Amino acid sequence: MIGWEDVYKVVVAMVPLYVALILGYGSVRWWHIFTREQCEAINKFVCFFTLPLLTIEFTAHADPFKWNFAFIGADAISKFIIVVVLVIWAKCSSKGSYRWSITSFSLCTLTNSLVVGVPLMKAMYGQMAVDMVVQSSIIQALVWLTLLLFVLEFHRAGINFSSDISMKDSRVQSTVEPGKDLEGSTEVVASADGPSFWYLMRTVWLKLAKNPNSYACIVGITWAFIANRWHFEIPSILEGSILIMSKAGTGTAMFSMGIFMALQEKLIACGTSLTLFGMVLRFFAGPATIVIGSIAVGLHGDALRVAIIQAALPQSITSFIFAKEYGLHAEVLSTALDLSLSRSHGLTSAVSRPPSSHYLHGIMTFTVSQPPWYHDLRRLKTSIVSGPSR
Repeated sequence: MIGWEDVYKVVVAMVPLYVALILGYGSVRWWHIFTREQCEAINKFVCFFTLPLLTIEFTAHADPFKWNFAFIGADAISKFIIVVVLVIWAKCSSKGSYRWSITSFSLCTLTNSLVVGVPLMKAMYGQMAVDMVVQSSIIQALVWLTLLLFVLEFHRAGINFSSDISMKDSRVQSTVEPGKDLEGSTEVVASADGPSFWYLMRTVWLKLAKNPNSYACIVGITWAFIANRWHFEIPSILEGSILIMSKAGTGTAMFSMGIFMALQEKLIACGTSLTLFGMVLRFFAGPATIVIGSIAVGLHGDALRVAIIQAALPQSITSFIFAKEYGLHAEVLSTALDLSLSRSHGLTSAVSRPPSSHYLHGIMTFTVSQPPWYHDLRRLKTSIVSGPSR
């Protein structure tokens, strides 16, 4: 059971996030310090400098030889289920959309494990839970955020190529009369062919090679394997060079989100329906699939509870930064992040109150109650021991 001291530790970890958020919001909405172009530059600074160094910093200090591979397997199965469902929806449904599939994947799977998850799990289940949350963050950065980055780059490359073709077609049609060639004979003007798959892949790989987010986690986890295998330590000059920027990673990311919120006309920019849609994906779809994955690998006990709770943690800050950088439903992820952080306060306060006999299974609280016949037996035993009443 979480005590008030543990609740305070969680609040201490989360309040600075809101301070950075409010400062970012006020710098644009109230004090008019930054222009829109400067706001874009701040987001690029966060995306390409502070977040990659933050990723290197927390992955380099992990111990991959002590990981819970059953938990990693359950997490992989749950995310694979979500990917399959979203691909089927995008291809087979009349309302399917690849753009919304990317955003839905972020909402279902990417969590803010380090900032919120570590203090919350340590208060609830101890060091074992902290280790699981940290390794979940590393796998998320190594596999799923890299996959998200690849898909976003592929999406942007396709859009850029289509816009280039449209501009060329418009210039040709403005020069030549539609339906006539240069000699005046009638013909059908055909649009240019779409880009080949390999051309797009080449463009995407070149972009990823220039993006430090695509290999920051690989650098960090490689060092973690080497350091724990041969008991090396990071040279202090190198660690200091990383820390001087990585310490600002979370704060500048929240500051950037506050700036983005200030640039919107409404505080909840995506509207009520999309907000509810995002909350359902964040707090129900993700935990439901991790239950399936955990059953498949035989995860049970506290490890199962930790797996379910970490799947319902607040939205990943990095997913918002990527969405803002690539212009894909950033308002939805911004709202999801803000509301999910607020919800985590309620979860912490709820489990801190000392009920008679409660155990937190995932994100639900189940009361352990005895059947009616148990109380009948207790009354019968009491009457036998005390004797007939006079």
